Amino acid sequence: MAALHCHFHPTIDKVSQNVKSQWRSISCSMQPSQPNIKVVINGAAKEIGKAAVVAVNKARGMEVAGAVDVHLVGHDIGKVCGMEEAMEIPIINDLTMVLGSISQSKSTGVVIDFTDPSTVYDNVKQATAFGMKSVVYVPRIKPDTVTAISAFCEKASMGCLVAPTLSIGSILLQQATISASFHYNNIEIVESRAKAIDFPTADAVQIANNLSNLGQIYNREDISTDILARGQVLGEDGVRVHSLVLPGLPSSTTVYFSGPGEVYSVKHEITDVQCLMPGLILAIRKVVRLKNLVYGLEKFL
Repeated sequence: MAALHCHFHPTIDKVSQNVKSQWRSISCSMQPSQPNIKVVINGAAKEIGKAAVVAVNKARGMEVAGAVDVHLVGHDIGKVCGMEEAMEIPIINDLTMVLGSISQSKSTGVVIDFTDPSTVYDNVKQATAFGMKSVVYVPRIKPDTVTAISAFCEKASMGCLVAPTLSIGSILLQQATISASFHYNNIEIVESRAKAIDFPTADAVQIANNLSNLGQIYNREDISTDILARGQVLGEDGVRVHSLVLPGLPSSTTVYFSGPGEVYSVKHEITDVQCLMPGLILAIRKVVRLKNLVYGLEKFL
């Protein structure tokens, strides 16, 4: 595609002591514009995958180039996402086929991985083989897998972003927690979810790990783990997490701090998967410039 650029050339007429400008000529030239980033959604039939398709389709400078999933194979991804018109992009279960088609166009490509911890390494390896960057948002991905992907990307000089969360609000919560932790000695985490999943959640674990890395010990007056009702201790610094599960509860994470005469709390609440889309679009724009693995979307905030 080409963009039209026009330049106006004024002529200056001096009449007495006044200066008058008149536009005499206009010159225009066609200059090539940057091609769209080709985005492949791996895990497109999931709720987050469908939201990603819609978000990428609306975003400037990028387009959906492929939809991969083991479910709803053959269905048009536009119709699956509830769009009025079909996108003419069928869901297929062969990532290699999609990557091969995009690589032939010589376009910049990004694979968004919403799949499973057991398949992430192979998916990134395939994307890299076809010269495409990867954004990985797969909860519970193991540290050993991240290390292996990092070594592979480093050797191939190929960018990859592994994001424990795509929620900008969640990242801001973590940053606020770190800032507050220097001023309080007592900290506990309370999280809620509408249905049972693996607990503690990745958000709670990440917050506890961040605090542990600061080298401080919290809740010195109450570090016993014998009473189950007191919640699970994460790490060795006395940070507890309490998990609530009730239908109808929003997904939320609250961190409580206390000091002499005061209680301070920071809360983040998720009501819809749409909250992850601004972070996803940011991740796509940033990963195309990387030549190695970056862990955490917060590196770009």
